[in-house]
Amino acid sequence: MAAMITPLLEEHRAAGAEIAEFYGCRLPRRFSRFENEYQAAKQKLALCDTNWQAIVLLTGRDRLSYLQAISSQDIRALENGRGALALLLNPQGHILAELEVYALPDKLLVLSHAAFRERTVATLRKYVIGSKVEIDDQTDRMGSLALEGPRALGTLEQICGAGLSAPLEMSATEASIDGAPCYWLKRSHFGEPGAQLIVERETLKVVWDKLLRAVRERGGEPIGMDVLNTLRLEAAIPWFPADFNDAMIPQEAAIESSHVAFNKGCYTGQEIVERVRSRGHVNRKRVRFTFSTMTPPPLGTKLHTSGAEVGYITSAAFSPAAGAAIGMGYVRRERFAPGSSVEFEGGTATVA
Repeated sequence: MAAMITPLLEEHRAAGAEIAEFYGCRLPRRFSRFENEYQAAKQKLALCDTNWQAIVLLTGRDRLSYLQAISSQDIRALENGRGALALLLNPQGHILAELEVYALPDKLLVLSHAAFRERTVATLRKYVIGSKVEIDDQTDRMGSLALEGPRALGTLEQICGAGLSAPLEMSATEASIDGAPCYWLKRSHFGEPGAQLIVERETLKVVWDKLLRAVRERGGEPIGMDVLNTLRLEAAIPWFPADFNDAMIPQEAAIESSHVAFNKGCYTGQEIVERVRSRGHVNRKRVRFTFSTMTPPPLGTKLHTSGAEVGYITSAAFSPAAGAAIGMGYVRRERFAPGSSVEFEGGTATVA
């Protein structure tokens, strides 16, 4: 499958950005020096291209009950304007997709990963027969971008002309920028104050340019995926499909507390998830690492103890905050505990 290309590609090239492929999507790797982008995001304001996302709308009177029946989250419990993380699982409990679901007055806004768009939309449509629900893939007609950092919410409030700084994390509303309708999501990608805008493709470039001017006027920077990857690893946020995918079940990925509601009824894969919970453990699990090197080890690097393979690395990046490379990966049960040390070619990894 060909990589999805950000609709902002020409704007990024004109700004001198380096473009690279990240998990099936061609996006900016870097706009300027890593240090400049990192400090802007941590201390001031950062603008980020988030067009790795598939955008789907669910409408119809059965939309809540339908998604409730096929996803891991308690969709019925979402109040208007609130969102939650959810999973689509196969019957064996393996993770087919991560979903961000936002309840709006007449629809559900669902975000997932564009590289798995076809499979995700097909899974969403699989059981529609007999349900009053319409599933509309808007990915080719809409795009997204995010403002992050300490000044993000105040900047958006000034630009949108509305009081937007109060909503709780993972809340959504319909707003506008210069008359262009958009979805405004209170959503941080790395733990700092942050918000995401979803707008129609025909206005995406205008909105990007407007926000970029506002960011630069306030001493901020556009940031690429290299810095975003470092920031989310520092905030211990796993990414789909890098850190969890269809090779894992939720408890192995260590996302059951954030993505699964154990007090709801049946859904695809629920029997496996519940069985693992009642059993009380898994044999491997995603953990965080601090590496002994400043250079991040390659993704997929095998981890060993006394010559025996005990895991592998899924994500890694240099962290200015740690003064070393950090990352995520999977280890066997005997190495789950914080402080456990494992080896890789060229260094050691300590479970954080």
